[in-house]
Amino acid sequence: MVDQRVGGTGHAFPEKFARACAAVVRRLPFGLDRLVAPSFLGFCVINGFTFGVDLALLTLLHGGLGLPVAVSVTVAYLCAFGLSFVLNRSMNFRSHAPVGRQAVLYAIAIGVNYVAFILGVGAGLAALGLQYHLSRILAGACEGVFMYSVMRWIVFADRNRSASPAE
Repeated sequence: MVDQRVGGTGHAFPEKFARACAAVVRRLPFGLDRLVAPSFLGFCVINGFTFGVDLALLTLLHGGLGLPVAVSVTVAYLCAFGLSFVLNRSMNFRSHAPVGRQAVLYAIAIGVNYVAFILGVGAGLAALGLQYHLSRILAGACEGVFMYSVMRWIVFADRNRSASPAE
């Protein structure tokens, strides 16, 4: 069996992922390296990937299997958010806290996210006359900021160490 630990501190891939995010952030221009946390870049990479998974599942379920759109969207959305939770927990925030409490907090965040941003901002802006694609993009931007904040400071908060602006 191959030892995947790095210096006894964690699994090799999550450590490499964190180091890569930190290295990219250090090279950001215009002083952005002082404003962008490596975990925010990691969140963007992971959630960009899971959005692709969401779209692929939606295409497979509706376009390939012929399931109704509502069912396909819901299943794809839940799978993508589940994958996002697992990847962010293990690779980005590298949490070792008990998963139960985190999963409950994450589920609550997804519910708030859906009501506030998908229905509230997205559908609300469309109802006010803004083109629906633009409404969804604006809602998605709000959703990203909200979900990152919740994941960093609530769901995966490390209560045993002081917060550092560079994380």
